[in-house]
Amino acid sequence: MRIVLAGEGAIARKHAAAIERIDGIDIVSVAGGAATATEEFAAQIGARHWSLDLEECLDQAGVEAAILATPTQMHASQATQVLNAGKHVLVEIPMADNLADSEALVEKQTTTGLTAMVCHTRRFNPSHQWIHNKMASGELTLQHLVVETYFFRRENKNALGQPRSWTDHLLWHHAAHTVDLFQYQTGETASKAWAQEGPHHPELGIAMDMTVGLQAPSGALCTLALSFNNEGPFGTFFRYICDNGTYVARYDDLVDGNDQPIDVSHVDVSMDGIELQDREFFNAIAEAREPNASVRQALDAMRTLNRLEQTL
Repeated sequence: MRIVLAGEGAIARKHAAAIERIDGIDIVSVAGGAATATEEFAAQIGARHWSLDLEECLDQAGVEAAILATPTQMHASQATQVLNAGKHVLVEIPMADNLADSEALVEKQTTTGLTAMVCHTRRFNPSHQWIHNKMASGELTLQHLVVETYFFRRENKNALGQPRSWTDHLLWHHAAHTVDLFQYQTGETASKAWAQEGPHHPELGIAMDMTVGLQAPSGALCTLALSFNNEGPFGTFFRYICDNGTYVARYDDLVDGNDQPIDVSHVDVSMDGIELQDREFFNAIAEAREPNASVRQALDAMRTLNRLEQTL
């Protein structure tokens, strides 16, 4: 399968590394936002073509799909562009930074019948898959999901420490991971949702700290703390407090409440959640089926994020 990879930043590089481990996928073109960085990235991964014009990349011979690892504000319009070009699309979270654009993208996917999926990677990390399987079998019942999403980002830089051309958002980007995960793990849409935010950055114009609270109809709770002010380990850490044990997920790894490792190597064909997510996208195309984390499935998370925004 010949694909376009859009983006030249940290997340695009993680997708490229994952795709190297997937047979039968050829990144033939890179669509970027900065010429020098895009050209260098394309050369590094062996892509034969690059451009700052996504349409030109999609027009390369034999291209069937695109992965969008571009700034949040471009996701909805670019995903629509890819579908209009008759190609399948995997878009990084969030699929849009508002509910209206999310609903429009779902409608576009329905109209075209093409595969459109969102990078809700937590659904695919072996750690979270292990929990999901235990909950589905009735071995675990979630009582409280406690999540910390921490970064130190007082300057507008990306995960590589490079200047960023766009502004990140705690609610519509980082909270999207946890909101989708909580609703996916419980199988329920939150019946209660509230959020509060701290002071906005004087230059970036975004809240630097945020608290989110959710409750499922079953009674399960989710407490999410987010910060761009934290000095210390970066990333997101998920504590599953269940009726039959406590577990902490750190990306693909899982430990119990006493920090003892849980073997999740048998959960799937890889220990890399991004690789497993990308495999699901390609497999869904090949099998002509709806993927896990399709835009339709992800719409519930966007609706909950919209409700949370109304409480700020």
